[in-house]
Amino acid sequence: MNKLTLPNLDVSSKRVLMRVDFNVPQDDSGQITDDTRIRASLPGIADVIRRKGKLVLCSHLGRPKGKKDPKYTLAPAARRLAELLDLPVVFVTDCIGPEAEKVVNALLDGEVALLENVRFYAEEEKNDAAFAEKLAKMGDVFVNDAFGSSHRAHASTVGVTKFLKSAAGPLMEKELRALGGLLDKPKRPFVAILGGAKVSDKIKVIENLSKLCDQVLVGGGMAYTFLKAKGQPIGKSLCEADTLEVAKRLASPKLLLPVDHVVAAEFKADSPASVVTSIPDDKMGLDIGPSTIQAFVSALQKAATVVWNGPVGVFEMPAFSKGTKALAECLAALKATTIIGGGDTAAAVADFGLQDRMTHVSTGGGASLEFLEGQELPGVAALSPA
Repeated sequence: MNKLTLPNLDVSSKRVLMRVDFNVPQDDSGQITDDTRIRASLPGIADVIRRKGKLVLCSHLGRPKGKKDPKYTLAPAARRLAELLDLPVVFVTDCIGPEAEKVVNALLDGEVALLENVRFYAEEEKNDAAFAEKLAKMGDVFVNDAFGSSHRAHASTVGVTKFLKSAAGPLMEKELRALGGLLDKPKRPFVAILGGAKVSDKIKVIENLSKLCDQVLVGGGMAYTFLKAKGQPIGKSLCEADTLEVAKRLASPKLLLPVDHVVAAEFKADSPASVVTSIPDDKMGLDIGPSTIQAFVSALQKAATVVWNGPVGVFEMPAFSKGTKALAECLAALKATTIIGGGDTAAAVADFGLQDRMTHVSTGGGASLEFLEGQELPGVAALSPA
């Protein structure tokens, strides 16, 4: 990676503005229900503290639509971070302005502050230069350790780099190494699993991985568009009619499609399920069937490298989770390099308690998808050269 990295950035006694991804799920009472992203940022945070930098963290949370909304405050994240570090974390009730600057400028070497949600300002998502300059006043140097937000050209990922020397944090480095290795020189056979609902979301990924991979296993809702394009009956299954021609164009011997399906009459957890090879008109496919599981597992067992983006069934409903679970268990047992592409796939692997048995679980769903398309991420492109 030809970008400046945190170990090569002088942070001693400097205010280090660090973009992290604390966009974590919370329940109605404001309790964090999954702190994975906060934990993932700890190595970078610990490095700045150890080297006596004055750490100023910034993040977004949810979609407050450019307005201050207490539902989306980062105060719970500040409390959780303080528990994980066993150190005080100063919560700053704004992310820009004189009052916030006053709090930040009072930090001592090795102290930590977390700014309030940057998306409380509409200018954040517009990458507004004046807002970015105000945010940049919170630091002497900038570190981007939020891979999951780096596919967005926002003020806190791109705009601030116009005003501050900018480096990649260790989580960003780890993500780029893991995903970059897939696109550069993967060990072969290289197999991709692509699932999720829509072909339209993954056209470029399918195109790019079809060139790079030895085999692409297609499941989830998107499989039914491919099957329809081949003239097979799909009943009431999800289908994007406007991408049928694209599906025909993308079809190749490398693409392995489901040969049987777990179907139900309705998209409900308690809807009676059955296994079919041809989907009747009154049913919809909600998971891959046992023969497909067998074929996919067989392909995976030969692989030296696997990348997985998108569940192959409605894993949140037990009756339709068997396919996704079987593939996760297969990957957990492999000696191969296994990369999980964030988002719903990461959530599924975590649900099955198998995340620690994968080589790398990405913290960025959309970011990993765009990276696998072969795109340069704006938040990475904006960093200072090494």
